[in-house]
Amino acid sequence: MTVMEQRDAYRPTPPPAWQPRTDPAPLLPDARPYRVLGTEAAAKADSELLRRLYAQLVRGRRYNAQATALTKQGRLAVYPSSTGQEACQVAAALVLEERDWLFPSYRDTLAAVARGVDPVQALTLLRGDWHTGYDPYAHRVAPLCTPLATQLPHAVGLAHAARLKGDDVVALAMVGDGGTSEGDFHEAMNFAAVWQAPVVFLVQNNGFAISVPLAKQTAAPSLAHKAVGYGMPGRLVDGNDAAAVHEVLADAVAHARAGGGPTLVEAVTYRIDAHTNADDATRYRADGEVEAWRDHDPILLLERELTGRGLLDEDGIQAAREDAETLAADLRARMNQDPALDPMDLFAHVYAQPTTQLLEQETQLQAELDAEAAGPEGAVR
Repeated sequence: MTVMEQRDAYRPTPPPAWQPRTDPAPLLPDARPYRVLGTEAAAKADSELLRRLYAQLVRGRRYNAQATALTKQGRLAVYPSSTGQEACQVAAALVLEERDWLFPSYRDTLAAVARGVDPVQALTLLRGDWHTGYDPYAHRVAPLCTPLATQLPHAVGLAHAARLKGDDVVALAMVGDGGTSEGDFHEAMNFAAVWQAPVVFLVQNNGFAISVPLAKQTAAPSLAHKAVGYGMPGRLVDGNDAAAVHEVLADAVAHARAGGGPTLVEAVTYRIDAHTNADDATRYRADGEVEAWRDHDPILLLERELTGRGLLDEDGIQAAREDAETLAADLRARMNQDPALDPMDLFAHVYAQPTTQLLEQETQLQAELDAEAAGPEGAVR
C-alpha cells in the first residue's frame, strides 16, 4: 500500500502552511530555571530522597577528584571532570527504573557509576584499554560517547524500537551545551518528536563548549526553547539544585512512559574544572567567575537545606564523607594495578560473524605475536 492509498493520508485541500500544528504555549519553558531548594517547594520534597541525593553527591565529588588525580599519576589518559555538575549526573541515574536506558556522553562517567557501573570499568575507555569497559546490557547504560551528540539518535532509536515492541522503557540521553550545536542533536530531536518516542534529553548547560561560551553557540532565549521548534515540551531547571533536577526529570520520564513523547530539559550548571586535564581554562574565563559559582555548589545547597530542616547532622555529614573516601581508596588501589591486556581482544565483539578481512588481520597479528615471543630466531624475515 502506498502513502496515497492509505486512509486519510492524502488531502486535496491541506491546511495553510502557516497554521501551527500544535499550540506552542504549553511547550514553552519557564522564564527562569525551576528551583526547589531554598523555596517553599522544598518542604514537600521526600526527605529520604534528599538524603540519598546528598550521599551520592558527596561520593560523586570525591570520585571526580580521585579520577582527576589519576590522570596526573599517568593512570588515566584523560578525564573530563563533572565537578560542579554532580546534581545532573546523580539525578539522571536515580530517576530511571532498572529497565530504562541511560545514554551518556564522555563527561557523564559519574552518571554511569551512580547507575551501578563499576567505577574502574567506567574509566576503562578513558584509560585507553577498551572502547567500553562494561557490559551495556547488564546496566542499561550505553557506551560513553566521545563524539559530540552521536548518542542522541541512538537513544531515540532504542526508545522508538522499545515502544514498537510494547516494552515499557524510557531512554534518557545526556549531552552538553556544545552538543546542541551538532547536526545529530537536530536529527534526534526531530525524529523523537515525530515518532513521539519515549526519550528524555538532558542538556547540561555548563557555560562552555571547551573554550566557546554559550553566547557564541546560539542566539536562542535558552536551549530549552529549542524544544518548541520540534514540537516537544522544554523545561528549564537549576542544574545545581539536585532536588529540582530530579523532580523535573521524573516528570519528563513519567510523561514519556505514559506515551506523551519526548521532553528537552536544560539544566543550567557550571563546569568548575577545566574541559579536561589537557585544557587550560584560565585562558578563556576569569577565576572570579568560577568562584562565584562555587557559592552555588550543589553539595552546599543540599547540605544547607538538610541541616536547616534537621534532616542531617555532623555525624551524617561525616558518614557521607567516609563512604566517599572508601570509594576513592578502592578506585585508587585498583587503578594502580596494571591491567592484563590481550592484543587479540581487538578482534572480539566487532561483528557477530567476523568478516574475511577481520580474520586475516587477526591471523596476521597472531603470527607477529608468536614470532616476537619466539625471539630473534623466530622473527619473520
